[in-house]
Amino acid sequence: MRTEEIAKEVEKLGLSEKLILVEDIWDGIARNSGELSMPEWQKSELDKRYHEYKEGKLKLRDWEGVHEGIRHKKGH
Repeated sequence: MRTEEIAKEVEKLGLSEKLILVEDIWDGIARNSGELSMPEWQKSELDKRYHEYKEGKLKLRDWEGVHEGIRHKKGH
């Protein structure tokens, strides 16, 4: 079945059925997440940031501050 055909079938489902389907899809992705490889540049960046975090070199912000900053930017 092609992606377009699947999308048409999904549109026929009720909201609760769609939510169950999404949950099943995410569960399937989680079971197979080990198959996804991370690019070397991304691994290096994460390692660098973790090292900076452990050394106290990063300025950390809580979620409320980040969220407020996003809302403030949207207003401009």
